[in-house]
Amino acid sequence: MEGVKHIVAVASGKGGVGKSTVTVNLALAMAAQGFRVGVLDADIYGPSQAQMLGVGEGVRPQAAGENRFLPLQAHGLQAMSMAFMVDIREPMVWRGPMVAGAFQQMLNQTQWDDLDYLFIDMPPGTGDIQLTLAQKVPVDGAVIVTTPQDIALLDARKGIEMFRKVKVPVLGVVENMSLHTCSQCGHSEPVFGEGGGERIAAEYDTRVMGRLPLSMGIREQVDGGKPSVVAEPEGEVAAIFAEMARQVAEQIEGQDQGDGPTISFSD
Repeated sequence: MEGVKHIVAVASGKGGVGKSTVTVNLALAMAAQGFRVGVLDADIYGPSQAQMLGVGEGVRPQAAGENRFLPLQAHGLQAMSMAFMVDIREPMVWRGPMVAGAFQQMLNQTQWDDLDYLFIDMPPGTGDIQLTLAQKVPVDGAVIVTTPQDIALLDARKGIEMFRKVKVPVLGVVENMSLHTCSQCGHSEPVFGEGGGERIAAEYDTRVMGRLPLSMGIREQVDGGKPSVVAEPEGEVAAIFAEMARQVAEQIEGQDQGDGPTISFSD
């Protein structure tokens, strides 16, 4: 893609597992490490990146010549979302082909400015957007977000299987809401179960990139337009995302370096 070196899809098999929160914080963590980063909100029916990035309602992208527009700037990221195009209070009552077409327009008509990484916040499931992405875009890797809950893991498996079928490497699994610590007594409890991330990572020969707590602070910060990596850059959550970003860069750069010939010696 013009203006983009690497594309990473952040996906989940089902909604409500914190995929968008992971996407925006992971992108911000990558930018904090010196990369030029963009975010594309591909959830046409329920775009949330505008609010998470603190972009005001009614802000629209500027045109950049015929059939092109500039991404918005927020917290050092380049961003594009359907929320920048329409009234977010109105439902998108569209059939699948219209949704896929809107996604392709945002992807191809946005004039990305020399990005090292473009993170795509995928809608839940394995439908039209996912198929369009796999067929039309050279995706370098996918990050799967799940909770430890068995029901969420069932759907996460479908997401991993989908990317494997279309030959997109799964970079790892992010286990969200893995542990809740009571703010009053300090007692920690795995509300949604435990060990789910390790089980699914072992099953599909990938890794657990990080575990995020079930935290009111994380939710309040993205709701307020200042995700954790920006709101508390020295905090524990920001450190977890920084490690995830390091792993993403390490794996993708490893793919780039692995394209050359292999030399072996034998007696």
